[in-house]
Order: sequence, then C-alpha cells, then structure tokens
Amino acid sequence: MAPATRRLGRSLKELFTLINDFQAKGIGFRSLNDAIDTTTAQGRLVFNLFASLAEFERDMIRERTKAGLAAARARGRIGGRPKGLTVEAQAKARAVRSIYALKTHTILEIGQLFHVSLATVYRYLAWKEENKV
Repeated sequence: MAPATRRLGRSLKELFTLINDFQAKGIGFRSLNDAIDTTTAQGRLVFNLFASLAEFERDMIRERTKAGLAAARARGRIGGRPKGLTVEAQAKARAVRSIYALKTHTILEIGQLFHVSLATVYRYLAWKEENKV
C-alpha cells in the first residue's frame, strides 16, 4: 500500500482548481485535518476565504519584492550574479593562458597547479581580456 499523501495539491492555486473540478463533477471535498467541507455552503465559504487570503498574501509578497528591488536599484544596487571574472581570477586566467601557450603541461596538470577544476581551466582559456569587470 502506498504511503498516505499529506497534501492534495502543490499550491493553493492547484488545489483551488482541483476542488472546482470536483464540484463541477458533483464531488465534494472534506478535509480530515481542517474544518473544510465543500459539500456544505459554510465549508465552501471557508475554502473560498482561505483561497482569497492566500492569493492576497501572494500578491502582497510580490508587491513587497518589487518595491524592495526598485529601492535597491535606486540605491545603485544591481541584483544577479556578477559579470565576468574578479581581479584575482583575471590574474589566474592570464597565468593559466600563458602556461597553456607553452604547451608543456596538460589541462589536468594546469588545473592541479592552480587548484582549479578542469571546467575553470577551460573557462580561463576562453576568457577574453576585453570583458573586464
């Protein structure tokens, strides 16, 4: 026997859609843990109130997030991952490229020498110096 699931939907929106589909087919929903029973008018009211409150909370979070990002931008902060290599990484990339150009070491040896992964060695080799930070 499969283990009991703890929730019917992944999100309230999905649950709301599912409950509406149930109602369209004449199927009622009764929660065993909460006082929600869509077979009664009171239960449908409670369910719709919870759905409205959850939607309101999502909208408030979205608005606060947008306001916070706008305030950060106004202070000159830019989100996201930094573009390009740090000054230290640029110096390492130059050294990796010069050793690679000598053709005396393999990629693996260069990575071990600089304590970086193979992917990082390849990224340093592909790095274009004009893309400075």
